[in-house]
Amino acid sequence: MIRGVRGATTVQENDEKQIIKATAAMLEEMVSKNNIEPEDVVQVLISATPDLTKTFPAKALRLFRDDWTYVPVMCMQELAIESGLSKCIRVMLTARTDLSQKNIHHVYHGQAMKLRPDLKEEHQ
Repeated sequence: MIRGVRGATTVQENDEKQIIKATAAMLEEMVSKNNIEPEDVVQVLISATPDLTKTFPAKALRLFRDDWTYVPVMCMQELAIESGLSKCIRVMLTARTDLSQKNIHHVYHGQAMKLRPDLKEEHQ
């Protein structure tokens, strides 16, 4: 079965090291909590709000493990919504898994936890 795994995180500053560190931590948790192997990944879509310009958040994926070299990744800019969360990085990782949809562990760090308060129990 193909499933989507969502993740989002925020950073305090538009800083390359913060962006990479926060993105890597989110991706690491997404992968480990859902038992995802690189060969099972269909694609990874990463968006960042317009206020994050110092680096591509996808750079974290390539740095975080050597075995992710051939995983298709695309970065894009998130919509600039007036009431939207600032300094936010969002991920949609699509992968083959035996997990049911309700058992997928979506990951929200920092201020991004506000995006899915209905999943709050998963983060405690």
